[in-house]
Amino acid sequence: MIEFLFLLVFAMVLIFTGVSLVGMAFAVLAGFVVMALAGMIGVMLKLLPWLILIGVAVWLYRGKKGDCQHRGRYHRR
Repeated sequence: MIEFLFLLVFAMVLIFTGVSLVGMAFAVLAGFVVMALAGMIGVMLKLLPWLILIGVAVWLYRGKKGDCQHRGRYHRR
């Protein structure tokens, strides 16, 4: 929602300063790309602790399960 409000205010400022319609469209497109990338990076950083926790849990589970049980299938004899 904040990204949408940013784009609206950005477009209004460009209109009031006298930028052409084509220039405003390119500026809004560039602003959208920047805000979308920032949003994706924010989501990634927000989920990073959970991904690390899942990775540690799987690592501990496999370590406790035993090495011989699941490695025999993947190695040649």
